[in-house]
Amino acid sequence: MFKKNLIVWFGIMALLLTGGGQALAGKKIVNGIDANFPPFAFIDQKGTPSGFDVEAMNWIAKEMGYEVEHKAYDWDGIITSLLTKKIDMVASGMSITPDRLEKVAFTSPYWKIKQVMVIKKDSALTLDDLLKGNKTVGVQQGTSEAKWLKEAAEKNGWNLQLRYYDSSPLAVEDILNGRIAAAAMDDAPAKDASDKKDVKILGTFGMASEDFGYAVRKEDAQLLKDMNEGLKRLMASDYWKELVKKYDLK
Repeated sequence: MFKKNLIVWFGIMALLLTGGGQALAGKKIVNGIDANFPPFAFIDQKGTPSGFDVEAMNWIAKEMGYEVEHKAYDWDGIITSLLTKKIDMVASGMSITPDRLEKVAFTSPYWKIKQVMVIKKDSALTLDDLLKGNKTVGVQQGTSEAKWLKEAAEKNGWNLQLRYYDSSPLAVEDILNGRIAAAAMDDAPAKDASDKKDVKILGTFGMASEDFGYAVRKEDAQLLKDMNEGLKRLMASDYWKELVKKYDLK
């Protein structure tokens, strides 16, 4: 009996020291981010993940006893990456939408955003010009504004041409080189672009404001609970105020 118990004990120890131990610990998580969505998430010049959500997630992970790694994925497929377990969550300026709620679970909202049109700084274009004047408007593929504009154009008969991009900053570059008339995006990256580039914010275009939240798989109830608690603590801390000021969020 002693020999049998000893074999069982060694088997358990071997499991803990290999893959079974990592699974039991369950504390390392991979956060999927957009590589080019300043100020919330981006890869900086040194190749390091950075931005408001990256720093916020680093704080939350430490506070809640997790180890977090940030990896960039194409935004258009990031929900699929989450569902297929390439990543464990998405903390990267993601809007909470009905379509997404059918697939994943979200934390409580942490930021409210609105969608705006961005045009060249010296442009005299109006919103009517963009929606009804056969103009080409850039939009990031896989975003809620891309879906809304496509559906609204069909419903309202807008003479609007949409061009899809991998990121909003790429659309801004095409505004500057004259390939498109404007770009639709969230107001925070729009402000970031207007601070750095020769573009300006024209204004909203009829889409309702949205909330940002962190997305996790529906079955990961404990992770969702921990992220909600971490967000609550972060938003009550002085560090939250520091991040808001650092990334010039209003």
